[in-house]
Amino acid sequence: MKAIHLNKAGGIEELQYVEVPQPVIKPTEVLVAVKAISINPVDVKARAYEGVKQWIFGGQSPVVLGWDIAGTVVEVGDEVTALKVGDEVFGMVNFFGQGNAYAEYVAVPATHLSLLPHGVTHTEGAAIAMVGSTAYQALVDVAKVKQGDKVLVHAASGGVGHVAVQIAKAFGAHVIGTSSAKNKDFVLAIGADEHLDYTTRVLRETISDVDIVIDTIQGNTLLESVAVVRPGGVIVTLPSPEISEEALVLAKDKGVTIAFMMVESKQETINALAQLMAKEVVKPIIAQVFVFDEMGQAHLAVETNRTVGKVVVVL
Repeated sequence: MKAIHLNKAGGIEELQYVEVPQPVIKPTEVLVAVKAISINPVDVKARAYEGVKQWIFGGQSPVVLGWDIAGTVVEVGDEVTALKVGDEVFGMVNFFGQGNAYAEYVAVPATHLSLLPHGVTHTEGAAIAMVGSTAYQALVDVAKVKQGDKVLVHAASGGVGHVAVQIAKAFGAHVIGTSSAKNKDFVLAIGADEHLDYTTRVLRETISDVDIVIDTIQGNTLLESVAVVRPGGVIVTLPSPEISEEALVLAKDKGVTIAFMMVESKQETINALAQLMAKEVVKPIIAQVFVFDEMGQAHLAVETNRTVGKVVVVL
């Protein structure tokens, strides 16, 4: 089968197309014929920076990048009962760890997959897996979002942000989304009740008494977020566990919780996303689609950090 190896971190030329044997599944796994792969910032960083590659994969070389897939089950392990050959599935594979998604076939723990809802494409299934899991776990598992909450989503036109807006709305929250002015219409169209142009508006001068913040940026954005959250509110920060001392002190003085969260593959999360898509209350937006031989171009598209929605590679 065709796969993409990364021997060392660097530019897109380090993504090497190779022929390798199909993986052999364990009793708790299924073999998926991959139809779509979603490209996330972590893919790009692992490809570009040796430190990130080492953090995720240790000393292993070569590695196969990627965690988000959708496709068809072609083989089922002896201990798997929830899936069968022919099922159309999607999920985030083995995160944090080795997903091996950049390949024609992937061995996947059955608990990391859900059935693709009727009417949802492989492209959409792959697109939502990591960003949807991140948004869901941040809002539901950590922040305990509920009806009537005021939720602030930073970078609301981005991968995690645009799904977080929709999930928060599905739970009955009042959602404020930040982006540049050019993406205002997009942010409002996906369900945000209010839009803030981060290039011209100062948060603390515009809003207050926020219950939950989804912070995808950190830095000064995190400091501004502390200023607008009510005492007892929660900021879920995603980029790094290294939170500035200034932010921590401000949050403590105000009675605000700052919680770092790293997404992980969970059956309950991927099943919840499937249910939300089946109800048509959450839908990932596809910015660009590339074919497998254009993986490098897909990486460059994500690397701009200006993508509205998601970048997907199809096989």
